[in-house]
Amino acid sequence: MRLRNKPWAVKLVNDHPESVLQNPDPSKKIDWRQRFAKPDQPISIEIGSGKGRFITTLAKEHPERNFVAIELQTTAAGIILRTKLTEQLDNLQILRGDALNINYFFAPHSIDHLYLNFSDPWPKARHEKRRLTYRAFLERYQAVLKSAGELEFKTDNAGLFAYSLQSFNNYGMIFDFVSVDLHHEAEEILNKNIETEYEHKFAERGNPIYAVHAHFVEE
Repeated sequence: MRLRNKPWAVKLVNDHPESVLQNPDPSKKIDWRQRFAKPDQPISIEIGSGKGRFITTLAKEHPERNFVAIELQTTAAGIILRTKLTEQLDNLQILRGDALNINYFFAPHSIDHLYLNFSDPWPKARHEKRRLTYRAFLERYQAVLKSAGELEFKTDNAGLFAYSLQSFNNYGMIFDFVSVDLHHEAEEILNKNIETEYEHKFAERGNPIYAVHAHFVEE
């Protein structure tokens, strides 16, 4: 869902280039070590962070890890940045750019974890290539994830979930966890789950939340 443009967010993003990379040149590799206070920590990324509830909570709960929120919308990036500055999350960076360029933004096999939360389902068949679980995206994810790195995916859309399971399977990925009703799983699993804004809204309506954790076969 596209957020309404907020001038304050645009100004905030423009005023903090040390925290937000805007449309970086895909022909130039980003030196992420220079952008984090603790450069040797493992990096996890979320594609399509929205208002950032998920990624900022993760960053706050795991100061031993570094995180990158990837988001196209400037307003969304500004909302995430506001939380980052308020919470003093030195282990969080924001990248305003297109996920299609992910393998240019990160060095090969440098990412430990990749999160896809409530991505646009693009339900029409002619838009299949835009889905973030389409094969071309999986190729890019595999290129940046470490051999033991994991992809975590959540959605409330049954069609996108079924499509993604098939896409992962056809690509030869290994499933580590699959749920067709995440919020009714065992307490041990629920305690580890961090809700996104959309997830909280959909779960309150009684909608099932679908989830899958998977990893790529080592090359």
